[in-house]
Amino acid sequence: MISFLLSLLALVLGYLLYGRFVEHVFGPDNRATPALTKADGVDFIVLPNWKIFMIQFLNIAGTGPIFGAIMGAKFGPVAYLWIVFGCIFAGAMHDYFSGMLSMRHGGAGLPEMIGQYLGKTTKNLMLVFTVLLLVMVGTVFVYSPAEILHSIGGDTMMWIIIIFGYYIIATMLPIDKIIGKVYPLFAFSLLFMAGALMVWLFLHWPTLPELWNNFYNMGAVTEPETWKDNIFPALFITIACGAISGFHGTQSPLMARCVKSEKMGRPIFYGAMITEGVVALIWATVAAWFFYGEPAPGYQLIESATAGFHTSAPAVVNLVCNDWLGVAGAVLAMLGVVAAPITSGDTAFRSGRLIVAEWLKLDQRPIPKRLYICVPMFAASIAMLIWQIENPDGFNTIWQYFGWSNQTLSVFTLWTITVYLVRHKKPYWITLIPALFMTTVCSTYLFISKQAFGLPANVAYTIGAACLVIALVWFCLWYRKETTNNIN
Repeated sequence: MISFLLSLLALVLGYLLYGRFVEHVFGPDNRATPALTKADGVDFIVLPNWKIFMIQFLNIAGTGPIFGAIMGAKFGPVAYLWIVFGCIFAGAMHDYFSGMLSMRHGGAGLPEMIGQYLGKTTKNLMLVFTVLLLVMVGTVFVYSPAEILHSIGGDTMMWIIIIFGYYIIATMLPIDKIIGKVYPLFAFSLLFMAGALMVWLFLHWPTLPELWNNFYNMGAVTEPETWKDNIFPALFITIACGAISGFHGTQSPLMARCVKSEKMGRPIFYGAMITEGVVALIWATVAAWFFYGEPAPGYQLIESATAGFHTSAPAVVNLVCNDWLGVAGAVLAMLGVVAAPITSGDTAFRSGRLIVAEWLKLDQRPIPKRLYICVPMFAASIAMLIWQIENPDGFNTIWQYFGWSNQTLSVFTLWTITVYLVRHKKPYWITLIPALFMTTVCSTYLFISKQAFGLPANVAYTIGAACLVIALVWFCLWYRKETTNNIN
């Protein structure tokens, strides 16, 4: 587990060193935050810093750093590098600036900030795109928890109705009523589960592939099915929440409306993402034991499990937690695969409500005005859910579109931050490089994925490279025009 230990150390150093540099670039000060200047008792409320951190962590995490890391671990130890470098230089920086720019713009949502720096047309496009993404998040995080709860008891449709009922209540109520009270508990459960698994790994010290002798494995050695996805761009779409995720840009403004001091931005926004990276590292290591360990004990457990599980990410979570952590592990696994996605779903709908309210300039203190937005949004989600249930591959289809849309949203956020840094004469390269990289990832995936254009790999890679060149040239031309205007 030397690769794991080095990666863990790198994340800690990334927070202490690069995180401080990113903070220095932004320059937080003592100005009053929106939590104080726009306090409304619903969405703009000062909360304790530790509670904001826990809510932010759960909002951006959910099951993302678990399921994504498990699926990404099939590519081999190279997944460690993406988690580490993606988290430090892209994801944590992306989340930090998303939260801090929101604070500087009165608690503005992501589309509003994108419009401020990328123009009104882009703002309108991203408004629709972002709300659609958030509705997809809420939808995909309804059916799977309902199915798991159905295995315990009750009808699936009954659980769907219960979860939607919770969504409506949590979306409508002030943020400190349910989210502020329950989320820290669920966040602690996820952290405790990850910590317990890390202790188990240290105690047993399994033999795992290392970066220097098994850098990239195409499929698990004992898995009957071949893992066919190309490492580029599939790895960078598969592991999102543990490295960089556009969904986080919609969640950071939620907590930016509750922070009392700008100087708490680094531990809350940058720190929560680094913590998520640690969780992803732990689960990638657990999955490495599962897929590549000697003598592949994970597959021995799979053989004795329900046939329908195969090697899915939820199956790995359930089997590992039950086998390693006993009864406590079973409870934590249930929280992980049920509570975490549900909490991600309700904050997705809450973000959607606030984004639409900001666009329509609707005061969210009166309950009827919250309903004006929530009713159509939930109706769209229910329609999407019905389609998902009626189609055998509906969940996978929506999830794959969500994965690409999620990372595409991060591209627009990174370009927004880049423009902000250029206009404020700050080191813009810290976001320009990740923006160019993720632009190439998302464009290549769009052309190579069978759910999109499905072009041959050599053609898709050529178009992806062309998109990189176009983005770079476009930026250089804009930068030249911007600096010339500033001089004049």
